[in-house]
Amino acid sequence: MYKIVIDSCGELPEDLKKDDHFCSVPLELEIDGVHIRDDETFNQLDFLRRVKESLKGPKSACPSPESYMETYEGEAEHVYVVTLSGKLSGSYNSAVLGANLYKEEHGDSKKQIYVFNSKSASIGETLIGMKVQELEEQSKSFEEVVREVEDYIASMNTFFVLETLETLRKAGRLSNLKAFVANTLNIKPVMGSTDEGTIQQLGQARGMKKALSKMIEDMLKKTKDCEHKILAISHCNCPERAQFVKDTIEKLAHFKRIVVVNTAGVSSMYANDGGIIIAV
Repeated sequence: MYKIVIDSCGELPEDLKKDDHFCSVPLELEIDGVHIRDDETFNQLDFLRRVKESLKGPKSACPSPESYMETYEGEAEHVYVVTLSGKLSGSYNSAVLGANLYKEEHGDSKKQIYVFNSKSASIGETLIGMKVQELEEQSKSFEEVVREVEDYIASMNTFFVLETLETLRKAGRLSNLKAFVANTLNIKPVMGSTDEGTIQQLGQARGMKKALSKMIEDMLKKTKDCEHKILAISHCNCPERAQFVKDTIEKLAHFKRIVVVNTAGVSSMYANDGGIIIAV
């Protein structure tokens, strides 16, 4: 038996939410003194309204080691954990500490636990969880799954385009001038992940549609053997925009499968209303 634990930045499609092999560990959000749990109770529209009205902007807190420890309990002999990039959150370190504490308390347990640093976020984490399941269902050994998934992570790329830079500005990750110029001139930066799991700007375009097209162009330049890969799209309250991205990609390349989901809490915090994320 196996279990796949993913922190709540990784959005699970409806079929995986019903799959007993998958388990989500919620992060906590805070905005203007209001604490919000990033689980099935998360209200995206209410949260986005609060973000828009807030002068300070939202913050997030990673799950505690004890929260992770609880998910490691049970009959599963193989436990795989997928977290937000260790460069963006403390979730990875918390999951590792939880695994160490579990092993200390259950010294005689034969359970094997491995924590993957996704070096990504959002549906990048989801794809990693799906890869774990694919390999487990092929009856691969624990060591084989870990090795092949680490190789998969090294080959992955994540891209995103934001409607507004206000959340990044409020979080102190962007100068007021840069945010003002971008918003005034309708400039949309195309962002992506680095090999280390940090964020970089890949380019920019004037207007959302041009920026999305540039993002797709950048993704296709980096992606080989599309027909053997699953691509995932996560959108923050903009299903029509996600459909445009999906339709455009399908005209240009043939993927094994394309998954589309709405962002959960943490991804909604960073993507903000109208943001689009793709991972492959």
